[in-house]
Amino acid sequence: MFVVVWQFEISEEKVAGFEAAYGPEGAWAQLFRNSPEYEGTELLRDAYIPGSYLTIDRWASEEAFRAFRKDHDAEYETLDRACDDLTSRETRIGAYSA
Repeated sequence: MFVVVWQFEISEEKVAGFEAAYGPEGAWAQLFRNSPEYEGTELLRDAYIPGSYLTIDRWASEEAFRAFRKDHDAEYETLDRACDDLTSRETRIGAYSA
């Protein structure tokens, strides 16, 4: 398994839109489902820091993730730009093999 973890800071007025786009049924998950090796997304909200979130995207392997990015780069970049205004800060925590 391969996971990609992102941290986000969201202003209060953007929370609903952010959760809709980045949640397990959101626009990102829908895009990732173009790969049969995508295994799901978790959206975690910090219990103590308002507007702080993590996403964990799960893939069968690093190769599967890389192949997806190569094959769907244009769609990925378009969605990334469309979601820019939902976040105050976006930080890639890392990509991990399990």
